[in-house]
Amino acid sequence: MHAAAPAANVHVMDQPFFSALLAGDATALGALLTDDFILVDVMAGGVIDRASLLDVVGSGQMTFESIETPTPASARSYGDATMVTIGETRMSGRFGDEAWSAHSRYTHVFVRADASSPWLLASAQGTQIAE
Repeated sequence: MHAAAPAANVHVMDQPFFSALLAGDATALGALLTDDFILVDVMAGGVIDRASLLDVVGSGQMTFESIETPTPASARSYGDATMVTIGETRMSGRFGDEAWSAHSRYTHVFVRADASSPWLLASAQGTQIAE
């Protein structure tokens, strides 16, 4: 039913998302997300929609100072329309005046309309890794 995706695809899939977060670039970030994108927050498990994420990143309220991926991510594809990536991150940044950091495992779900359409991130969830 599914197949492992080539390792190169994983980097191509996840890196633009992480790069846009690091740059605080809401325009680039918005181009990567589906209209109904949902993020499950790694810190508190809250659900954040596309507009809210773009707002906090674009306004500078949420900044990412560091995003590291210490282990290689993996991916599985489901036909030409869905790909799931799983990886590990160490992130730090600020939310307003408050510093934060997280070590987590993430799952990203990418979708596209057809084989010629770009991949868009539909859902992202992070789960803290106990230190």
